[in-house]
Amino acid sequence: MYASGLSELVEVEERKRKRAPWGVIALVLLTGLALIRNGSGEFDVGPPQPAQAAAADSRVPGATVAGGRQALPFAAPDRVRIPSIRVDAPIITVGLDSNGWVGAPPPEDPNLAGWFTGAVSPGEKGTAVIVGHVDNKQGPAVFYGLGSLKKGNRIEVARKDGKTAVFEIYGIEVFAKNNFPGDRVYGSKGTPELRVITCGGGFSKQHGYDGNVVVFARLAEVR
Repeated sequence: MYASGLSELVEVEERKRKRAPWGVIALVLLTGLALIRNGSGEFDVGPPQPAQAAAADSRVPGATVAGGRQALPFAAPDRVRIPSIRVDAPIITVGLDSNGWVGAPPPEDPNLAGWFTGAVSPGEKGTAVIVGHVDNKQGPAVFYGLGSLKKGNRIEVARKDGKTAVFEIYGIEVFAKNNFPGDRVYGSKGTPELRVITCGGGFSKQHGYDGNVVVFARLAEVR
């Protein structure tokens, strides 16, 4: 189902070289994310939602990368770890589906995240995007606990070049799908940043989850 080995690296490099201009990506992403529509919401206790105090403060200066390191070169991500909510998941590549939505990892595998190849790789200059399901019909999935994160928590992304990009969270918010701030979420701030996204907000059988939980993080360390 998925490319592997050299063929996968070639495919990722090709996608990187053929990335659409930011304006095109932003226009598509302003409409929302496909995976956010697919949560089951079939449980008595829903996923945790971000506290109001966790909202991102755009006035906070960017994190200083340890040791004076600059942005990293391109390398596909391999695994994401969020120790504070016990996430440790492999990453596959996702792109846009036939309807122009950001694709999602297969819902039947609850412990799987997806890196959107239309954006930069984690650690590069710009805003990288990692997505994952909040739940499926069997129970909680990889990013079920995303809304419970706090400012200062860290996200570790192991890359295929052997480096680990460590991001520090500076905001967690939930946005309605019909008023999703694409420019704010996906726009480049000129430094290496990361967005981790899943579904959240209210749920209905007819429309699924009505919002997106978005974690805002900045590169803080390279291991």
